[in-house]
Amino acid sequence: MTPVGRSGAGSVLPTRKVGRAQQRGDRTRAAIIEETVRCINEEGFAAASANHIATRAGVTWGVIQYHFGDRNGLLSAVIADGFLRFRRAIESVPVPDGPSHRRVEAVVEAAWAAFSSPESRASFEILISARAGRDEQRVDELEDMARDMRALSRVLVGSRSDSRGQDVVIGEVLWATLRGLVMAQMLTARHIDTVRERALLVDLISGLLDGVAV
Repeated sequence: MTPVGRSGAGSVLPTRKVGRAQQRGDRTRAAIIEETVRCINEEGFAAASANHIATRAGVTWGVIQYHFGDRNGLLSAVIADGFLRFRRAIESVPVPDGPSHRRVEAVVEAAWAAFSSPESRASFEILISARAGRDEQRVDELEDMARDMRALSRVLVGSRSDSRGQDVVIGEVLWATLRGLVMAQMLTARHIDTVRERALLVDLISGLLDGVAV
């Protein structure tokens, strides 16, 4: 029997080494992204310099260069990671059967959880800063988030012939309201309780849906 980790051609052991190296690299990359998210959320976008992130993450600038190229590459990776998490959360929102109010409440709370997550907030702050610099690629990613929110509204409206484009209206209301609540939180270190605002949003959207159904 051939011993574990060895083969006649000697090819198994190197393959395992490469696999372990890849795993370490993936963990390092993920840790740097996570630390960048924490840095932006705790200190703001302006503080997220390459050297400061390297210090916080306990790595050298060369390690960041190896994985991301430069600071812009790192920020793009943070956005990509946040966007992927956001999209997965939105796509997996469970919408229960029953009255409109119950269904809307489930969607609003799930959307808020996805939109207010540390990864989404950090991505959003990067995108806002990029908007000021006219970074078209990142502006497009911001629009992608808006499109996902509009798509989520179609889950509530469905394919009813009497919807009269209400899915677009509801999507815009979801996007604008949750974006505003997140931005308000980003402007202060004090926790902002948005329970009442979200409850009002649920009432407004469910009332709109009930009106469409009449």
